Amino acid sequence: MPRLHPHPHARDRHRRRRKLRDRLADWIGFGSVAVVLSFLLAVIVQLALTGAPRLNMDFLMNLPSSAPDRAGILPAWIGSLMLAAVCMLVAVPLGVGAGVYMEEYAPQGGLTRILDVTIATLAGVPSVVFGLLGLALFVNGLDLGRSILSGGLTLALLVLPMVTLTTRESLRAVHQDLREAALALGASPTHAVTSVILPAAAPGILTGVILALARALGETAPLILVGAVAFISFTPSPPILNAAPYLSLAWLHEPFTVLPMQMFNWVSRPGEAFRANAAAAGLVLLAVTVLLNAGAIFLRAHLRRKRS
Repeated sequence: MPRLHPHPHARDRHRRRRKLRDRLADWIGFGSVAVVLSFLLAVIVQLALTGAPRLNMDFLMNLPSSAPDRAGILPAWIGSLMLAAVCMLVAVPLGVGAGVYMEEYAPQGGLTRILDVTIATLAGVPSVVFGLLGLALFVNGLDLGRSILSGGLTLALLVLPMVTLTTRESLRAVHQDLREAALALGASPTHAVTSVILPAAAPGILTGVILALARALGETAPLILVGAVAFISFTPSPPILNAAPYLSLAWLHEPFTVLPMQMFNWVSRPGEAFRANAAAAGLVLLAVTVLLNAGAIFLRAHLRRKRS
C-alpha cells in the first residue's frame, strides 16, 4: 500500500504550531525566572536601603547593646563561625564516609534501598524536628547543656543527609570507565576509590559541603530549641591560647548566639533603629552566603580544570 505523505500546507501548519509552542515555553520559563529574581532583588534592595547605613567596623566589632546605635554583632558572627566549625568537623567525615560506603561498598539489596529512602526523607524533614532531636539527645540525654557543642552537633545532624546524598550523586557521576581502568591496572577496590574515584567526584562533593554549610549558617529554629541565647554580651573563649597548652576546648561548653538569632531579637524590639540593625545583620549573613556559593563555584571549576 503506497505511503500517504501529508499535504504541504498541513506540514507548514504543524511547523508553525511547533514553533509557537516552543516560543510559548520560552516565555513561560523566562517569566518564571523574572518573577523569582524580582522577589529576590526586592528583598536585597530593601535590606540594603534599610541596613547599609549601619554597616561599619563598629557594627561588626561591638557587643550587643540596649542602645541601637552602639549595638554590634561580634558575639553573633563569632558564634556562627564556631557552630559552623563544629558542624562541618562532624558532618563532612560522616556524610562523605556514609556516601562512599553506600555507593561503592554496600550490597545493593533491600537494606540499602531502605537506607536510600530514609536518608532522602531525612533531607526533607523540617529543621525544627532536628532541634527537638538535639534537645533530647545532646542537651538532656548526653548532658552537654545549652552550649556551642550541642548547637553544632544538632546542625551536623541537620546537614548530614544533604552531605551524604551529594556525595552519592557525585560518585554516581564518575564515569564507569575510570573505575574499570583503575581495577584493570591492578588497583585494589579501596585504592581505586581513594586514588581515582574520590578525586574525580571531589568538585561535586565540595559544592555540596559548602551549600550545606550555607544552610547551617542560616538556620534558627533548631538553635532556639537547643538554647541559642537571644541577647549575649560576651564572646566565647578563644580556642587558641598564648601559653601552653595553646589549645582550649572550653568554648565548646559555653552559651552562644548566632546571626539569625540576633536578627530575630532586634526585629522583635520596637523602634526603627533596631530594625535597621536587623537589616544590616541580614546583609552580613547574605554576603557570607554569597561568598560561600561563589567559593563553591570557583572550587568546582578549578578542580574540573585541574583534572582535565
